[in-house]
Amino acid sequence: MKALKIAEGIYDVGATDWNVRDFHGYSTENGSTYNAFLIIDEKVTLIDTVKVDFLDQLMAKISSVIDPAKIDYIVSNHTEMDHSGALPRLLHRIGKDIPVFCSKMGHKNLASHFGQKINYRPVADGEELCLGKRTLKFIETRMIHWPDSMFSYLVEDKILFSSDGFGQHYAGPERFDDEIGEAIMPYAKKYFANILWLYAPLIKGVLNKVRELNLPIEMICPDHGVLWRQNPAKIVEAYTRWCDLQPQPDKALVIYDTMWHSTEAMAEAIVAGLAAEGVSAKPMHLRTCHRSDVVTEAFDAKALVIGSPTLNNGLFPTVADFLTYLKGLKPKNKLAASFGSFGWSGEAAKLVEDELKTMGLHLSEDPLKIQYVPNREGLEKCFEFGRRIARAMR
Repeated sequence: MKALKIAEGIYDVGATDWNVRDFHGYSTENGSTYNAFLIIDEKVTLIDTVKVDFLDQLMAKISSVIDPAKIDYIVSNHTEMDHSGALPRLLHRIGKDIPVFCSKMGHKNLASHFGQKINYRPVADGEELCLGKRTLKFIETRMIHWPDSMFSYLVEDKILFSSDGFGQHYAGPERFDDEIGEAIMPYAKKYFANILWLYAPLIKGVLNKVRELNLPIEMICPDHGVLWRQNPAKIVEAYTRWCDLQPQPDKALVIYDTMWHSTEAMAEAIVAGLAAEGVSAKPMHLRTCHRSDVVTEAFDAKALVIGSPTLNNGLFPTVADFLTYLKGLKPKNKLAASFGSFGWSGEAAKLVEDELKTMGLHLSEDPLKIQYVPNREGLEKCFEFGRRIARAMR
């Protein structure tokens, strides 16, 4: 395996995980990458490591450029184990006491992971490190997406090593934005929706902070996915827009699961009612659509209508799972409503409503419940339910 030269004296030496399909409950149908970067200067510097399983990939790529024993510095922009997991074994293989530069919170996290024997060098926000002809500037970026996160900016080359900011869970033959084009943006949006959504107000502040530094940026190198070299402003502009949390005013999702198709029939009638009022609406069945794909669609929807059949006096398991996942992302600026079918008790629709209330969403309707199989009158109620929700979206 060989390193990929991304600029003069700078190499992508990270690992490709072609086979990962789940990342903390997030579906990664096209795998992912654990990006790491090697800078050849008077002080040879490695930016981040990889997940421990991929240490051999990292070592092989470094070795294709330079003897790993010649590495002088390691920078840890983020201490999550997909970027720091290989650190102790890497240091053991190199066989010398190398300084590991990290944020102050990163020092605490790394020490908790790996103990105090590593030569940690905590850096302050704005601190600079001379590599020889080049300079690294460290920028604290808390909550993109851990408290320890920081960016490292290579001043002379105008390259921003952005840790988990601006990334995507995507593994493919393309390594740069100009090689894949617009097709990468859905992966970037999914990454933001499922990992960074709840931190959007904090991320907006960080983006403003980076703008105020007035750093010229010619390339952005995140720790996952492709590198932004043709148009790095494109992903920064997308993050700025996503941080505003402004939904599409005419987009609604009807999210549900079903036991004997009754809740499904209700969902389809509600979608028809929404569509009759000019709303772009679609149903998403929770055993057909992965929770992380539903969240990606929900991110910019104006209304979320969630349905569950009643099972053992409670929620259907997939609906409970989705609500728990959604709640953790702290959705804002959305209308919501609940519905469901039932046999003899009928608690589920109200339980969904309770969960939506705890998220702080605006409830536009009382829960709609139908016993057993919805007849023509019941389906008409669902249709009108959808129409009323659509009117409330205006």
